[in-house]
Amino acid sequence: MSASESIEFNQLITDATRAIETVRELEPACLDAVGLIETTLKFGGKVMACGNGGSAADASHFTTELLCRFENDRRALAAIALTQDGGFMTACGNDYSFEDLFSRQIDGLGREGDVLVVMSTSGNSPNVIKAIHSAKHLGVKTIALLGRDGGNAKGLADVELIVPVRSTARIQEGHKVIIHILCRLLEKRLFG
Repeated sequence: MSASESIEFNQLITDATRAIETVRELEPACLDAVGLIETTLKFGGKVMACGNGGSAADASHFTTELLCRFENDRRALAAIALTQDGGFMTACGNDYSFEDLFSRQIDGLGREGDVLVVMSTSGNSPNVIKAIHSAKHLGVKTIALLGRDGGNAKGLADVELIVPVRSTARIQEGHKVIIHILCRLLEKRLFG
Protein backbone atom coordinates (compact mmCIF):
# COMPACT_ATOMS: atom_id res chain seq x y z
CA MET A 1 0.00 0.00 0.00
CA SER A 2 1.39 3.40 -0.93
CA ALA A 3 1.59 6.22 1.60
CA SER A 4 -1.26 8.08 -0.12
CA GLU A 5 -3.44 4.95 -0.11
CA SER A 6 -2.71 4.46 3.58
CA ILE A 7 -3.75 8.05 4.30
CA GLU A 8 -6.95 7.62 2.29
CA PHE A 9 -7.69 4.26 3.95
CA ASN A 10 -7.38 5.76 7.42
CA GLN A 11 -9.42 8.83 6.45
CA LEU A 12 -12.25 6.61 5.20
CA ILE A 13 -12.26 4.73 8.52
CA THR A 14 -12.30 8.03 10.41
CA ASP A 15 -15.15 9.39 8.27
CA ALA A 16 -17.19 6.19 8.64
CA THR A 17 -16.68 6.22 12.41
CA ARG A 18 -17.83 9.84 12.63
CA ALA A 19 -20.94 9.11 10.57
CA ILE A 20 -21.83 6.13 12.73
CA GLU A 21 -21.27 8.22 15.88
CA THR A 22 -24.02 10.61 14.70
CA VAL A 23 -26.48 7.73 15.14
CA ARG A 24 -26.04 8.03 18.94
CA GLU A 25 -27.92 11.33 18.80
CA LEU A 26 -30.86 9.51 17.21
CA GLU A 27 -31.58 7.28 20.22
CA PRO A 28 -34.99 8.87 21.04
CA ALA A 29 -36.12 8.67 17.41
CA CYS A 30 -34.80 5.08 17.11
CA LEU A 31 -36.82 4.08 20.15
CA ASP A 32 -39.89 5.81 18.68
CA ALA A 33 -39.37 3.86 15.44
CA VAL A 34 -39.03 0.58 17.34
CA GLY A 35 -42.26 1.38 19.20
CA LEU A 36 -44.15 2.10 15.98
CA ILE A 37 -42.96 -1.11 14.34
CA GLU A 38 -43.58 -3.16 17.49
CA THR A 39 -47.17 -1.89 17.74
CA THR A 40 -47.72 -2.52 14.04
CA LEU A 41 -46.56 -6.12 14.27
CA LYS A 42 -48.34 -6.88 17.56
CA PHE A 43 -51.67 -5.82 16.08
CA GLY A 44 -51.37 -7.75 12.81
CA GLY A 45 -49.97 -5.02 10.59
CA LYS A 46 -47.01 -5.26 8.27
CA VAL A 47 -43.82 -3.35 7.60
CA MET A 48 -43.23 -2.06 4.07
CA ALA A 49 -39.90 -0.55 3.07
CA CYS A 50 -38.59 1.26 0.01
CA GLY A 51 -35.74 3.31 -1.39
CA ASN A 52 -33.70 3.74 -4.57
CA GLY A 53 -30.31 2.27 -5.48
CA GLY A 54 -28.29 1.50 -2.34
CA SER A 55 -31.31 2.49 -0.26
CA ALA A 56 -33.37 -0.13 -2.15
CA ALA A 57 -30.78 -2.70 -1.11
CA ASP A 58 -31.03 -1.43 2.48
CA ALA A 59 -34.84 -1.68 2.36
CA SER A 60 -34.52 -5.28 1.21
CA HIS A 61 -31.91 -5.98 3.89
CA PHE A 62 -34.21 -4.59 6.59
CA THR A 63 -37.29 -6.54 5.55
CA THR A 64 -35.24 -9.73 5.12
CA GLU A 65 -33.99 -9.43 8.71
CA LEU A 66 -37.61 -9.09 9.87
CA LEU A 67 -39.15 -11.78 7.68
CA CYS A 68 -36.37 -14.34 8.08
CA ARG A 69 -34.42 -13.56 11.26
CA PHE A 70 -31.83 -11.18 12.62
CA GLU A 71 -29.90 -12.79 15.49
CA ASN A 72 -32.48 -15.15 17.00
CA ASP A 73 -34.56 -18.02 15.69
CA ARG A 74 -38.17 -16.87 15.95
CA ARG A 75 -41.36 -16.65 13.95
CA ALA A 76 -41.38 -14.60 10.77
CA LEU A 77 -42.47 -10.97 11.01
CA ALA A 78 -44.71 -9.48 8.32
CA ALA A 79 -42.41 -7.36 6.16
CA ILE A 80 -42.10 -6.61 2.46
CA ALA A 81 -39.63 -4.57 0.43
CA LEU A 82 -41.40 -2.62 -2.30
CA THR A 83 -38.23 -2.93 -4.39
CA GLN A 84 -38.30 -6.66 -5.15
CA ASP A 85 -40.72 -7.25 -8.03
CA GLY A 86 -38.95 -6.52 -11.31
CA GLY A 87 -42.07 -7.21 -13.37
CA PHE A 88 -44.13 -4.71 -11.40
CA MET A 89 -41.35 -2.13 -11.37
CA THR A 90 -40.92 -2.18 -15.16
CA ALA A 91 -44.69 -2.23 -15.79
CA CYS A 92 -45.35 0.65 -13.41
CA GLY A 93 -42.42 2.66 -14.73
CA ASN A 94 -43.58 2.10 -18.30
CA ASP A 95 -47.35 2.45 -17.85
CA TYR A 96 -47.34 5.18 -15.20
CA SER A 97 -44.04 6.66 -14.05
CA PHE A 98 -41.04 5.89 -11.88
CA GLU A 99 -42.46 8.44 -9.44
CA ASP A 100 -45.47 6.13 -8.89
CA LEU A 101 -43.37 3.03 -8.25
CA PHE A 102 -43.83 2.87 -4.48
CA SER A 103 -47.09 4.79 -4.02
CA ARG A 104 -48.91 2.42 -6.39
CA GLN A 105 -47.82 -0.56 -4.29
CA ILE A 106 -48.78 1.20 -1.07
CA ASP A 107 -52.22 1.95 -2.52
CA GLY A 108 -52.68 -1.77 -3.25
CA LEU A 109 -50.97 -3.34 -0.25
CA GLY A 110 -51.07 -0.76 2.53
CA ARG A 111 -53.68 -0.73 5.26
CA GLU A 112 -54.28 1.42 8.31
CA GLY A 113 -52.16 -0.08 11.06
CA ASP A 114 -49.21 -0.82 8.77
CA VAL A 115 -45.93 1.08 8.80
CA LEU A 116 -43.82 2.29 5.88
CA VAL A 117 -40.07 2.70 6.27
CA VAL A 118 -38.53 4.88 3.56
CA MET A 119 -34.82 5.30 2.97
CA SER A 120 -33.23 8.12 1.00
CA THR A 121 -29.73 9.49 1.40
CA SER A 122 -30.75 12.86 -0.08
CA GLY A 123 -34.37 12.98 1.08
CA ASN A 124 -35.25 14.33 -2.35
CA SER A 125 -36.40 11.23 -4.26
CA PRO A 126 -39.82 12.05 -5.75
CA ASN A 127 -41.03 8.43 -5.55
CA VAL A 128 -40.08 8.21 -1.86
CA ILE A 129 -41.83 11.49 -1.06
CA LYS A 130 -44.93 10.34 -2.97
CA ALA A 131 -44.81 7.05 -1.02
CA ILE A 132 -44.95 8.95 2.27
CA HIS A 133 -47.97 10.95 1.09
CA SER A 134 -49.78 7.80 -0.11
CA ALA A 135 -49.09 6.07 3.19
CA LYS A 136 -50.40 8.99 5.23
CA HIS A 137 -53.55 9.11 3.09
CA LEU A 138 -54.25 5.47 4.03
CA GLY A 139 -53.44 5.88 7.73
CA VAL A 140 -50.13 4.02 7.40
CA LYS A 141 -47.50 5.27 9.86
CA THR A 142 -44.19 6.39 8.36
CA ILE A 143 -40.53 6.23 9.36
CA ALA A 144 -37.89 7.98 7.26
CA LEU A 145 -34.18 7.16 7.24
CA LEU A 146 -32.64 10.19 5.58
CA GLY A 147 -29.29 11.87 5.14
CA ARG A 148 -27.67 15.29 4.91
CA ASP A 149 -30.33 17.81 6.04
CA GLY A 150 -33.29 15.51 5.33
CA GLY A 151 -34.05 17.13 1.98
CA ASN A 152 -37.62 17.60 0.80
CA ALA A 153 -38.75 14.59 2.85
CA LYS A 154 -37.83 16.28 6.12
CA GLY A 155 -40.91 16.89 8.24
CA LEU A 156 -43.15 14.47 6.34
CA ALA A 157 -42.74 11.22 8.31
CA ASP A 158 -44.01 10.33 11.77
CA VAL A 159 -40.46 9.44 12.83
CA GLU A 160 -37.28 10.75 11.18
CA LEU A 161 -33.79 9.33 11.51
CA ILE A 162 -31.43 11.73 9.74
CA VAL A 163 -27.72 10.93 9.41
CA PRO A 164 -26.38 14.50 9.00
CA VAL A 165 -23.31 13.91 6.83
CA ARG A 166 -22.69 14.71 3.16
CA SER A 167 -21.20 11.49 1.79
CA THR A 168 -23.76 9.05 0.39
CA ALA A 169 -21.61 6.08 1.41
CA ARG A 170 -21.29 7.33 4.99
CA ILE A 171 -25.05 7.98 5.19
CA GLN A 172 -25.71 4.41 4.03
CA GLU A 173 -23.32 3.10 6.69
CA GLY A 174 -25.26 5.06 9.30
CA HIS A 175 -28.52 3.66 7.93
CA LYS A 176 -27.14 0.12 8.20
CA VAL A 177 -26.36 0.69 11.88
CA ILE A 178 -29.90 2.04 12.41
CA ILE A 179 -31.39 -0.99 10.64
CA HIS A 180 -29.44 -3.34 12.88
CA ILE A 181 -30.42 -1.40 16.01
CA LEU A 182 -34.10 -1.55 15.00
CA CYS A 183 -33.91 -5.29 14.31
CA ARG A 184 -32.09 -6.07 17.55
CA LEU A 185 -34.46 -4.05 19.73
CA LEU A 186 -37.52 -5.45 17.95
CA GLU A 187 -36.37 -9.02 18.52
CA LYS A 188 -35.75 -8.29 22.20
CA ARG A 189 -39.13 -6.59 22.67
CA LEU A 190 -41.16 -9.13 20.75
CA PHE A 191 -39.38 -12.36 21.68
CA GLY A 192 -37.35 -11.63 24.82
